[in-house]
Amino acid sequence: MVWLRRTTHYLFIVVVAVNSTLLTINAGDYIFYTDWVWTSFVVFSILQSTMLAVGAIYYMLFTGVPGTATYYATIMTIYTWVAKGAWFALGYPYDFVVVPVWIPSAMLLDLSYWATRRNKHAAILIGGSLVGLSFPLFNMVNLLLVRDPLEVAFKYPRPTLPAYMTPIEPQVGKFYNSPVALGSGAGAVLTVPIAALGAKLNTWTYRWMAA
Repeated sequence: MVWLRRTTHYLFIVVVAVNSTLLTINAGDYIFYTDWVWTSFVVFSILQSTMLAVGAIYYMLFTGVPGTATYYATIMTIYTWVAKGAWFALGYPYDFVVVPVWIPSAMLLDLSYWATRRNKHAAILIGGSLVGLSFPLFNMVNLLLVRDPLEVAFKYPRPTLPAYMTPIEPQVGKFYNSPVALGSGAGAVLTVPIAALGAKLNTWTYRWMAA
């Protein structure tokens, strides 16, 4: 049964990492940021931080080794960069898809697990909060380093969108003025229960395999 348990764990890890990549590709390109601008930045930050937390916590508690969350985030990053290459092969610029900066937030999760001597609950509370707080900060810096999203979005419209959904000039600042603060605040609150879910999934998998 050991091989079946490990296979189940690794399958879940791969599924979550692939889903994170698909979420990035479908919602993280320039069209997404152009359509909703900072509103989408907050939504995207919350989705990505929670997706990172559930997979990283699961994988980290599965191995019990600090540093595993960073390894998991590295896997997600590699997947997305490979997918960027697929877009590039279709004729799009290589920076058409914005790769989220998962690794520093995962390092904070690993650090909280290591500093509390592998305390699962501390990793959920402290690590989950740190992931939700830090992710929007790192990604805002990331967005500032890429080309103008409006320029690229109008030059390379996403082929899956019909003509009437071509992006229009956004009204920046109509919704709120601090996307990083809102993303960090909401992320810190929501990432903790999602991290707890990842930890619980780890327990449920062991019980299911032992049944």
